[in-house]
Amino acid sequence: MEQALFEFKPQRKIYSVSELSQEIRAVFEDQFPDVWVTGEISNYRPAGSGHCYFTLKDAKAQLRAVCFRNQARYLKFKPTDGLAVIARGQISVYEARGEYQLIVEFLEPAGLGALQLAFEQLKTKLAAEGLFALQRKRPLPLLPRTVGIVTSPAGAVIRDMLRVMRRRFHNINVLLYPVRVQGEGAADEIVQGIHSLNRQPGVDVIIVARGGGSLEDLWAFNEERVARALAASSLPVISAVGHETDFTIADFVADLRAPTPSAAAELVVHRRQDFETEIGNRLRRLSQEMRLKLAAARRRFHELQMHRVFQTLGARITARGQRVDECTAVLHAAIDRRLSLARHAWLRTAPGVVRYDFTRLIKLRESALAQQAREMEAAMARVVEGSRSRLKHAQAMLGERNPLVILQRGYSITRDASGQIVRDAQSVAAGSEIAVRLARGEVGATVRRVKP
Repeated sequence: MEQALFEFKPQRKIYSVSELSQEIRAVFEDQFPDVWVTGEISNYRPAGSGHCYFTLKDAKAQLRAVCFRNQARYLKFKPTDGLAVIARGQISVYEARGEYQLIVEFLEPAGLGALQLAFEQLKTKLAAEGLFALQRKRPLPLLPRTVGIVTSPAGAVIRDMLRVMRRRFHNINVLLYPVRVQGEGAADEIVQGIHSLNRQPGVDVIIVARGGGSLEDLWAFNEERVARALAASSLPVISAVGHETDFTIADFVADLRAPTPSAAAELVVHRRQDFETEIGNRLRRLSQEMRLKLAAARRRFHELQMHRVFQTLGARITARGQRVDECTAVLHAAIDRRLSLARHAWLRTAPGVVRYDFTRLIKLRESALAQQAREMEAAMARVVEGSRSRLKHAQAMLGERNPLVILQRGYSITRDASGQIVRDAQSVAAGSEIAVRLARGEVGATVRRVKP
């Protein structure tokens, strides 16, 4: 029996580059779906799309990492090169370059809380911009008519502040802008409250208040948009956030920091008794000062009254009055003499003025003016006639030189495709387009041959 020999060969599977990258990616994502990695950030590069690209490295190796926009927007601090961090995420493959990378879902500084680092970064940034400078701090009004308060309407903070204000000055007006003081959206509500109270007429000062809490609870007052809203406020702002040992970014930007909300109410509203006492003290000081000044003025008056100059002042005034009387008499005499001379001069010239015939003089002047008017009209007529003759001559010359008149005689103007006038047959080629301008209308033509 004839035995057939069969040769068995292993079947080859040929991957494309994309298929192999997808297989490797699936393996990585299955094996490392949730890993924690610690390392130092280098080559940090934020993209315009909101994604963040960087490298995690240690002394022996490095790992590409990417934090997409949806996760990067929740980072409480700004990653920087050289910062040691702890990252959590999924290992995957970026198929376009064939590189494996860590897709970061959580990132925090190693050894330092993310919130504390964000606090220090924002504090340094705003201080460099001058938002904490003492020169921009404004004084509080002495007696505000209306106090605007940005805080929660449900907490004990607003009740304590209202109780202190009523006790110190019962007639004070309070305008409350209710906001959330922690959690998602609290910072936006605080910013809106500051802007709204700045637009309210009659508000003299703003208090931003909250009770004590952890750094996370107070974080809304550490947001950059809240700090810039405080800096942009046209009204003085008091920051009364937390207890005396709590510090927020709002405390550094505000015009005044109060250790507690109740202390802020005491700082902005003085007691009515204090005003009354101060007014009484100032009245007493003013009365005493006026008495002293009147006594000094009376003493000086008596001293001047006894001076030798004032004893002779009456005699000097009498002598000056006599001198004025003499000058008045001399002035009257001079005026009388001038009037007399003028009267005599008029009497001498009056008969000649009466005899002078003004009517005849006026008629002579009118006749001369009429003669001059006739001469001017004749001269203007000659000028107009000469100008009209020159105009007709120019019109006749223009008519003779008008190219349209020449065209009416049977001539034409030929232009090439660029609109230039054709003066030489060699300037156009056979097959080119030309335009022939006639006396009436224009003809398009194609050059069939050129004869030099």
